[in-house]
Amino acid sequence: MHSSTNPPVTREAYFGGGCFWCLEAMFEKVRGVVDVTNGYAGGQTPDPTYQEVCSDRTGHAEVVRITYDPRKITYDQLLDLFWQSHDPTTVDRQGADVGSQYRSIILTTTDEEQRLAEAAIRTVNASGRFPRPVVTEVKPLDRFYPAEDYHQDYFQKHPDVPYCVFVIQPKLEKFEHASGAKNLIQK
Repeated sequence: MHSSTNPPVTREAYFGGGCFWCLEAMFEKVRGVVDVTNGYAGGQTPDPTYQEVCSDRTGHAEVVRITYDPRKITYDQLLDLFWQSHDPTTVDRQGADVGSQYRSIILTTTDEEQRLAEAAIRTVNASGRFPRPVVTEVKPLDRFYPAEDYHQDYFQKHPDVPYCVFVIQPKLEKFEHASGAKNLIQK
């Protein structure tokens, strides 16, 4: 007689909020997140390349696929961290990164995620958390295309690159000290 162990249960969440390198660096610090993969979604071109996405003609956004353990973190908690990870009130831009590939987007895989994302936007707007209304697009995920290998774990591999020093590191520090994130960040 052999014993069988139940495989770990994981789910996936898909968010876009500016450069995927930034979101990846932030969500990799979150307790309960098993993996973060940079990629493209929300557009119409099959198998897009980074250059094609940057051309603003594919319709895709830079997004992260967050694989997480729902026993350690909920989808609602991930949504709250998503609001803290970027400015969801700007159309097609985050800081100096401008273009539709940098739009704020939540791609859902279930009706429940769709409902939770839409409810979260209503709650955030009603709270006055941001000075302007949230413009985050919410739509069902059609297909996720992992980005090229050189985009994966970018901040970990290149912490001294100017973009990492002057853009990602300050965002990461702000994220780590945000009130709602403190108890969810791995030390």
